Amino acid sequence: MKTEIRSISPSEVWPLRHEVMWPKESFDFVKLTNDESGIHYGLFIESDLVSVVSLFLTNNEGQFRKFATKISEQGKGYGTELLSHLFKQVEALDVQRIWCNARVDKASFYHRFGLKETAHSFIKNGQSYVVMEKTL
Repeated sequence: MKTEIRSISPSEVWPLRHEVMWPKESFDFVKLTNDESGIHYGLFIESDLVSVVSLFLTNNEGQFRKFATKISEQGKGYGTELLSHLFKQVEALDVQRIWCNARVDKASFYHRFGLKETAHSFIKNGQSYVVMEKTL
């Protein structure tokens, strides 16, 4: 299947965020107050949006958030392709550190991209997270 990755608007990422990450919450739960200042990427198969991630830049650091792939498309490499694209974009933007709040049960996925767990972890909405980072 031919894929295409492109920048998309915040309103385009919200439905997939909601469907994958927090389907039992209200739709507004997945909207971030700073979504308008983020860079949002979507991976499409034909015209079907199957994976999304949002990047927020502050000084020389980038945080990626709300990384989600359609449940029916998980395990097919689309999330890996999208995150690889994000990392290439970050390098071009002269970002020196990239980080995320990773769900603890997904930390091994992020190891493949060179991210390492920090000593910072927390629980939010019943979900366990660890802060993971990579210096570029």
